[in-house]
Amino acid sequence: MFSGLSALVVEGVADEGEVIRVVARTRDDPVPCPMCGQPMGQVHAFHGRVVADVPVDGRRVVASVRVRRMVCPVLGCPRQTFREQVPGLIERYQRRTRRLADQLGEVVQELAGRAGARLSRILACAISRSTALRLLMRQAVPPLRVPRVLGVDDFAVRRRQRYATVLIDAETGERIDVLPDRTTRTLVAWLREHPGAEYVCRDGSGSYGEAIRQALPEAVQVSDRWHLWSNLCGKVLTEVRSHAACWATTLNPARPGGVREQTTRERWRKVHDLLAQGVGLLECACRLDVALNTIKRYARMKEPTGDRRAPRYKPTLVDPYRDHLRTRRAADPAVPVKQLFREIQELGYTGSLNLLYRYITQGRAEGNKPVTTPQRFARLLLTRPENLRDKDTALLRELTRACPETTELARLTGEFAKLLTPVEGNDAKLTDWITAVRAAALPHLHSFANGLELDRAAVDAGLTLPFHNGRTEGVNTRTKRIMRQMHGRAGFDLLRHRILLPQ
Repeated sequence: MFSGLSALVVEGVADEGEVIRVVARTRDDPVPCPMCGQPMGQVHAFHGRVVADVPVDGRRVVASVRVRRMVCPVLGCPRQTFREQVPGLIERYQRRTRRLADQLGEVVQELAGRAGARLSRILACAISRSTALRLLMRQAVPPLRVPRVLGVDDFAVRRRQRYATVLIDAETGERIDVLPDRTTRTLVAWLREHPGAEYVCRDGSGSYGEAIRQALPEAVQVSDRWHLWSNLCGKVLTEVRSHAACWATTLNPARPGGVREQTTRERWRKVHDLLAQGVGLLECACRLDVALNTIKRYARMKEPTGDRRAPRYKPTLVDPYRDHLRTRRAADPAVPVKQLFREIQELGYTGSLNLLYRYITQGRAEGNKPVTTPQRFARLLLTRPENLRDKDTALLRELTRACPETTELARLTGEFAKLLTPVEGNDAKLTDWITAVRAAALPHLHSFANGLELDRAAVDAGLTLPFHNGRTEGVNTRTKRIMRQMHGRAGFDLLRHRILLPQ
């Protein structure tokens, strides 16, 4: 039960209700002088220390320990007398044993101040939140070292207002350091103070790229492949939306444009009529009572988009009888709803007449094919073909046939996805891909290709080298959990300390 106190001589144990008191003393062995190292056994005096130990049976354990003050017989030693310590058990100025301090350290490392203090009360070793933070800050972080592959990324301390930079070993995931901002000057100063990295993984940030060029001109910058794919996903979704007028009609040719599409076309016409008369953007916003950014967006459109929002219906009891309803209404458009209700009741329909009436009024009985959304179309384009279901593959095939642009978009998206597996020669294939993009009538992909060219060296390294920033994103995810625990009350020093502590 008290094996952690085996370095002492236990003389007695007293039950005091909520507290178990252990009376002990140190052994009579000689101890070395902390200054000269000479072992000695001459006792000058005795002192009492009271330290807390790990709880037993939900009750606090307090050890009353008698320690010796020793005399150093070496002439000239700066320490004539000293109080002995028990290594691994009792340290200088501490009121807790080493093993209790280690256990509380694990608690406060995960929960920090207030939450750690609440849990410590349940564990019968209560501490205050200030003590919890002191225990946390007393834990030593690993010594700083410069890895061969450095990962750099930013995270929001306060979204849209304040950001910080985290540096990790991209090969092992070990946290290296945390910088208080994401400016070029701060990163340049750190890299010059800690040179030696051969590869630096980063996202598409221009400030990070410039800092690495200034401080480590010989290092290879590696653009993260996930960020490349994420940027492409955004452009693909925009292209899909811009061609919605083509592919939306392939699903249901009889379905007219909704109110939203009609409003968009009417507003686009009004904006361009005013611009043709020489009216400025701000004056257009005032006359049409529309936000200025909306006017700018319509002004950039060469033609109104046909982005149609498909209705999302939940499964109903009428769905199994849709083929029967479609056949009957095609043969006799004036057939009464009550007659249809009686017919499908004979087939096993258990729903109400009102449900059938709403089903027919919404036009769901005449829908030849299920409608979709730009988001779903883009998701089908961006999913591995082997992971698609058969019906999704057929739907994608039909959607991409809507116009030559969507067909080309599907082909270019698939080719770029193959480049994300890093192998030698992908840089040359990327050049061919960019040439094909510029020859296609896909303006949003043109801007994506221009962005690749601006950071071409890092992109080539990202597509040919195995390094990436995935572990950095994992550190950022853990950092978000830490910040949610702290609720913005703690400062940057505590946040940095918790990030750097080993897990």
